[in-house]
Amino acid sequence: MEEQQYRVDELARLAGITVRTLRFYRERRLIPPPRREGRIAWYDDRHLDRLRTISALLERGHTLSGIAELAEAFDNGRDVGDLLGLGAPTEETPVRLTPEELFDYFADDVTPENLAAALELGYLGTSGTEFVHVSRRLLDLSSDLVGRGIPLAEVLRGATEVRRHAEALVTIFADMALAHASLEEVQEMRPMAKSIVEAELSMAMDRRFAEEFDKRRQDAAARRPQDGPEE
Repeated sequence: MEEQQYRVDELARLAGITVRTLRFYRERRLIPPPRREGRIAWYDDRHLDRLRTISALLERGHTLSGIAELAEAFDNGRDVGDLLGLGAPTEETPVRLTPEELFDYFADDVTPENLAAALELGYLGTSGTEFVHVSRRLLDLSSDLVGRGIPLAEVLRGATEVRRHAEALVTIFADMALAHASLEEVQEMRPMAKSIVEAELSMAMDRRFAEEFDKRRQDAAARRPQDGPEE
């Protein structure tokens, strides 16, 4: 389909804002510059989608300063090829999301700060007017954690730490395996590496939660009223 082109007054009308507001957004760099033919500025559907996203964020109480930071992160975000790594093997399934669909996953936790953090972390990339999440599995798990009361900002901070440790684990396994096998053979060992990490993670969680259970049991015993003196 041929891309729709709009003059400034028509774009403002479709977006439900005034021409003055649209020009203010353009001066604040909340929307990309228009295409110019002489003195005429032409906008397209990307501008319309961006304006509708700005309106949705404002309705949720976000400030223009925060939205400006998001717009900058979005415009400088990695595209789909950079996000996934062209030709790189992956077991994850990326998923495309409109801004509205992303809101459905995380509701009020979709803030400019969290979106910028997700772009920086590499969970999100951009493709036209859509977001692309690198992994449907991680998207669903993150949404589940937020649904259980963990703020998305905390989930993203935790993901940054997990990423750091995951890279260290891969380095240990790859260095060990590459010393004795070819790159192709090491790729075939991926399930073995995942199983080793899963087993160690499972045992570490057992130890951690056992320690926490004992600590809470001792705290509960300390708070229990002491028996009086024997008769």
